[in-house]
Amino acid sequence: MKKTVLGELEELVLLVVAASTEDVYGVPVLEELQRQTGRSFTISAIHTTLYRLEEKGFLVSSVGGATAERGGRSKRLFALTTEGGRVLQEIQQMRIRLWESVPEAKLQLLGL
Repeated sequence: MKKTVLGELEELVLLVVAASTEDVYGVPVLEELQRQTGRSFTISAIHTTLYRLEEKGFLVSSVGGATAERGGRSKRLFALTTEGGRVLQEIQQMRIRLWESVPEAKLQLLGL
């Protein structure tokens, strides 16, 4: 089976959705990413990433109810799929293996 490779933003967005206790839409994902990383993202980059992750089968979406503050427009809500959870676990395990392969002496030499 072919391994799925995620880009950095895809991984971060998937993690934010996974960490959420309820279905989320673009703006809360954007705000949480900016808060957690201290970096700036555009809402269009977040929406593009959410849709790409849905196409890959890692997220599912549904249309939420219309709200007055959005001028009667509905929100597209995203939730993690089982496959999305699986790929996050694979990434976590791979990163742990890579970190464990770095010699402690090298980390100390670098002041880490």
